[in-house]
Amino acid sequence: MEVQIRMWNKDLPTLISPWIPILLGLHMHFSWATTCPEECRCDRTFVYCNERSLMSVPLGLGEGYKTLYLHNNQINNAGFPLEMHNVASVETVYLYGNQLDEFPVNLPKNVRVLHLQENNIQTVSRAALAQLLRLEELYLDDNSISTVGVEEGAFREAISLKTLFLTKNHLSSVPVGLPEELRELRLDENRIALIAEDAFENVTGLERLLLDGNLLTDEGIAPGALQTLVNLKTLSMARNSLTVPPPNLPAEFLVKLNLQDNQMNEIPLTAFHGLHRLERLDISNNQLQSLTQGVFDGLRGLRQLTVRNNLWLCDCNIKWVILWLKSLPATLNVRGFMCQKPERVRGMVIRELTLELIQCPNSTTTVPQPTLLSSSTAESATQTAFTPARSQPTPTPSPLTILPPTAGEDREQRTNDPVGPRQESLRVSFAVLNSSCIQVSWVSTFAVTAYKVTWVKMGHSLITGPMQESLVGGEREGIALANLEPKSTYRICVDPLDALNNYHPGDDTICSEVMTKSASFHSGDNTTGPEQATQQDPSSPLLLAGLIGGAVLMVLVVLLSIFCWHMHKKERSDSSKWKYSRGRRKDDYCEAGTKKDNSILEMTETSFQIVSLNNEQLLKGDFRIQPIYTPNGGVGYRDSQRRNNSTAYCKNSVPESDTCHK
Repeated sequence: MEVQIRMWNKDLPTLISPWIPILLGLHMHFSWATTCPEECRCDRTFVYCNERSLMSVPLGLGEGYKTLYLHNNQINNAGFPLEMHNVASVETVYLYGNQLDEFPVNLPKNVRVLHLQENNIQTVSRAALAQLLRLEELYLDDNSISTVGVEEGAFREAISLKTLFLTKNHLSSVPVGLPEELRELRLDENRIALIAEDAFENVTGLERLLLDGNLLTDEGIAPGALQTLVNLKTLSMARNSLTVPPPNLPAEFLVKLNLQDNQMNEIPLTAFHGLHRLERLDISNNQLQSLTQGVFDGLRGLRQLTVRNNLWLCDCNIKWVILWLKSLPATLNVRGFMCQKPERVRGMVIRELTLELIQCPNSTTTVPQPTLLSSSTAESATQTAFTPARSQPTPTPSPLTILPPTAGEDREQRTNDPVGPRQESLRVSFAVLNSSCIQVSWVSTFAVTAYKVTWVKMGHSLITGPMQESLVGGEREGIALANLEPKSTYRICVDPLDALNNYHPGDDTICSEVMTKSASFHSGDNTTGPEQATQQDPSSPLLLAGLIGGAVLMVLVVLLSIFCWHMHKKERSDSSKWKYSRGRRKDDYCEAGTKKDNSILEMTETSFQIVSLNNEQLLKGDFRIQPIYTPNGGVGYRDSQRRNNSTAYCKNSVPESDTCHK
């Protein structure tokens, strides 16, 4: 017996241990089932009381639930019972889309995440937030909170608060007394026009600050307002009224800076000084026309620069930007550098500009003592010859001018042979073969490894076509540019590469503007190639197609008219055969009826006919019709009693006739 008792004592824990989790699960299940409010639905740790038109928080909420959904109801400030504050298990509460006009009290004391968006909250008190010592995330977007509606130091009472969203409210300044643990602050879409010197004095740990869509100006930001945010990583001040970047930006950890959609017209040289860790910079949609050289030199960590929709002026001041863009590493992505002025280069990407396209005041391209000679304009080809310098220029150079060809006139421009034994020259000529082809030829007296030929179509307000280029071997003496548009001006440049494969833009580059001929030619026009003899006007097939289409349309209209006329005539001929015609004059018939049926009695000069209106068989019987005339020839109305209760009447004048029977 003692042995059996010892065995039971030894095996008792082993037998009971598997049942402990099951018993606990049953206990929790039944305990939750008994503490779920009647108006809600409970599922594990979630309580769903949303979208039930509730005026207050339901009673009977027990422990064990962590997330409470109360959004999209009609709960007001009086709808929070005191017992709700004592529920310790709830950590997340959704109360957006209700009718709150004050920050609610009696919320669960251990709540960590609170959603109060889309209410009408106007005031925030210290007492309400002092109850939420563990609150970490507070979302107050889209309410009616104003600066005077926030009690001073109210948010500081939430000592654990790390995320505060106040988007789309009525704030005119940064709330005073923010919590020290705050990491993210959103104040976008408010009416903030002033940031005081001590606005962020105690928020040294802030990492993300959004001030987009406010009324900030240069004068409204105190010089040291942002300097205390030593841990700031993201700063966004888009859609304000700044004319220059804010001063004294926090430089230690700033990674992202958004300044788009302002009114900035200049960026000081020291605006981004010290921002070594900045990776993303956006200055799009401003009024910038130029940039100070070296303004981006200190941004060693920059990875993306966006400058879209500015008024970039492509003059001499933009030259350093061209060289800077071409020297950038592949790790830096720059977007939006596009010329807006002057008109001749509008729409061109600044990175693809050549230095020859940039117009500089009081600057010319010089060569040692060239002389410009103009030859006869009777030649059919447009030729331009140049002699750039490849040796040290003389002390008294004379300017070289380039005269582009004009429409309807061919010009040849040549320079004399260079003077001096060390002078080397490159002669380039442009010949218009037809409306879509230009022959570019050159002769060089110095060693050339290859030639780079670039061409682009010029327009009235901008360069309409993309810049194209072709690399030609140094042994060749020309290239034919085909597939050009008729009667269009192209700017063509030839860049030689010397024996060391060096390219010197601006020194050896030769450019000229050449216009292709019109696509249509008359017999008297001079042609310079076999292609012009067979060139046809591209509009001729379209004109022929239009004529054919018009003729076909006219034939269809005529046939349709004939068909309609024939059908109308046939309908008229068929309708004339009916004994009863709706088109007859009322003078030709009389109407009659009986009390037992409805019928129309039609009388002509020699006969009459009774037709049923309701398609029923006429009743058998005699009908008696007697016209009655007044002495003056008119028709009188008189009822006449007939057999079968028939009554006849006549409304119009008819010839006198004998009484008839049927």
